[in-house]
Amino acid sequence: MIVAARRRARGRLLLPLACAAALLALPRVLPKPALRDAFASSRSVTAADGELLRLTLARDEQYRLWTPISEVAPVLQEAVLLYEDRWFHWHPGVNAWALARAGVASATGGRRIGASTITMQLARRIYHIDSRSIGGKLKQALAALWLELRYSKRDILEAYLNAAPYGGNVEGVGAASLTYWRKPARALSVPEALNLAVIPQNPRKRLADSARGAEPDALVAARARLAALWVARHPQDARFANPAVLAVPFKNRSTLPFAAPHAVDHLLRTSRARQIQSTIEPKVQRLAERVLADYVKSQSSRGIVNATALLLDSSTMEVKAMVGSADYRNAAIAGQVNGVYARRSPGSTLKPFIYAQALDQGLIHSASILKDTASNFGAFAPENFDGRFSGPIPAHEALIRSRNVPAVDLASRLAKPGLYDFLKMAGVQKLASEAHYGLALALGGAELSMEELAQLYAMLPNEGRWQPMTLEKGAGAAARAVTLISPEAAFITLEMLRQTPRPDTFAPARPAIAWKTGTSWGFRDAWTAGVFGRHVLVVWVGHFDGRSNPAFIGIEAAAPLFLRIVDAIRAEKLDPGQMAGGQPPKLKKIAVCAASGDLPNAECPVTAPAWFIEGKSPVRQSTLHRTVLVDIRSGRLACAPGPHTRAEVFEYWPSDMLALFKSAGMPLRAPPGGECVAGAGIDGGPHIVTPLRGVTHLQRFDRREPLLLRAEAGSSGKLLWFAADSLLGGTKPGEALSWTPPRTGIYVLRVVDERGLADRREVVVEAAE
Repeated sequence: MIVAARRRARGRLLLPLACAAALLALPRVLPKPALRDAFASSRSVTAADGELLRLTLARDEQYRLWTPISEVAPVLQEAVLLYEDRWFHWHPGVNAWALARAGVASATGGRRIGASTITMQLARRIYHIDSRSIGGKLKQALAALWLELRYSKRDILEAYLNAAPYGGNVEGVGAASLTYWRKPARALSVPEALNLAVIPQNPRKRLADSARGAEPDALVAARARLAALWVARHPQDARFANPAVLAVPFKNRSTLPFAAPHAVDHLLRTSRARQIQSTIEPKVQRLAERVLADYVKSQSSRGIVNATALLLDSSTMEVKAMVGSADYRNAAIAGQVNGVYARRSPGSTLKPFIYAQALDQGLIHSASILKDTASNFGAFAPENFDGRFSGPIPAHEALIRSRNVPAVDLASRLAKPGLYDFLKMAGVQKLASEAHYGLALALGGAELSMEELAQLYAMLPNEGRWQPMTLEKGAGAAARAVTLISPEAAFITLEMLRQTPRPDTFAPARPAIAWKTGTSWGFRDAWTAGVFGRHVLVVWVGHFDGRSNPAFIGIEAAAPLFLRIVDAIRAEKLDPGQMAGGQPPKLKKIAVCAASGDLPNAECPVTAPAWFIEGKSPVRQSTLHRTVLVDIRSGRLACAPGPHTRAEVFEYWPSDMLALFKSAGMPLRAPPGGECVAGAGIDGGPHIVTPLRGVTHLQRFDRREPLLLRAEAGSSGKLLWFAADSLLGGTKPGEALSWTPPRTGIYVLRVVDERGLADRREVVVEAAE
């Protein structure tokens, strides 16, 4: 009976205790706002090495950067607790002993002793309590108890560290460490922590003149008291008892950095993080800004007042420098606009990717001979920038000399995916339909941003893999690479661009730079884009409002700026060097006939090296140079050897090339004429020039507009044209035949020469609305 009574008594006692414990625990488990929500936060942007680029103001005009306690240096946490509230982890929010001691000191007229705990100071800030009266102090104590009931000690200490005043409009250790020492709170040293820990008790007195190098007496005295406590707890840190060791210089709030403004603006707009680490390299950024500003200033007499530059490391796709305008603060040039993300016509900077696609599709190798001659592609008749034509030209030379006609011709011959599809797959945004651009896309008919162009050029050193660039550290780690060009084609294109001569030395750059210029129609944009080492650099010169200027020519306005930046980076030894890797295994260098670009026959007098992709590059024997019998008496072809004949080597060019040589006044030894057939031309037979391959022809049958059929051939004989099996008529090489399709549909056109050699082409005819 007695045992049972005792059990009932214990039960009656435990039940109220359990209820009380449940009531005390209830505030902890009920939903409650995070303490960080009570304070507006600034945002910080740092460089790749941690250097502060910008600290923004919070909504309440305070510099207050919310910093998780895990990101606060442990030495600072300990110093704050040691100085402000040594019993923080043991009291319930109010330290009764400290309150009593402070009351006695006040009643006896002794030195004023602080009695507010860290929790009480936080309560005053959160609930805006005026604690100067007894009633206010009581309200503060009750609020502190309420905070302790609802939040953990870790939460309360974190909130206090982020809300404590550090002078002027600087609050919290995150903003204070960046403001006064330009470093994050996690990197604070013991002297910096001891200085920072004593400021909140009297920021006005303890910070006076400290930013100008003179230490206030109040700061020195308070810091000495804390240092004595610290050394007593950490005897191994006895050196910190020396005031000279603790005297760390403060930086002034007015000198907070405002660096890489366009990059920082973009990050603040696109990132949701409070503390953003960018990929910007401060030394490279400052160098690029200085070189660009100096260049624009030196060229102002030519009307060049604005430019942009973007530099990234292609191995990581991280942006190392971004200069969005020549002067961020210059309203006359709309300096706060970030030209890196503006969409502009890229001019000829897209040509390398036409050649890369042509290499991949087996249309050319690096030394294939292309035709730079007057050509019509439907209604489009491209001209070269200099208004002249070069005739037969090797592919690598056509690219580095930026000849328009060969580029458009290659673009017209690309199978799917063509240039338009390639740009879509490479992330180019806001493209109109493919029909909207037609073949003008090859010469910059669409608009791209500098970001998109840099991503395209980064494919070349990255073995044809496309990846998006990143401006925020770690943000691009998960980006998936997409292979759009073969490693072989990327290697060849890069090698061809490395042969581009500098305008100041008229020779390729050494160390090598692979680069390409571009000029938009109407002289509105001048571009240069390229690769050196692991860097990809793109520069643009122009006006943000699109005004034209005859000085905006890529080679004259943008190339010098591009090369100045490259030279400056190399001079300062900021170039990380070449990327790892080498020649792809399927790539071979062989000798070709220099004049024809084909494998040399016995008659070819000069050979040249060319890059071949195994299984892709066109392989055929050269037929340009041929040995024929010449009758020495008449100078005409001889049909059989005899006492009056001799063998001679002649070049047999197609008729369009012969006409070009003649119009250009270029000396060319013409092959002899005669009744004997000398063989096929450079292409082995007739070649259809128009209609174009892969182009849909829109026909208005109320007007019966004809199509023009034209072919070139190695011989001067008659060419016959057929649609299916119906004879359409005959022409000479280079002459046009008019043909009006009777209806819509797909027609197979054939042209046949006198030897039976032929070419064919499908033509799609649709009705125009």
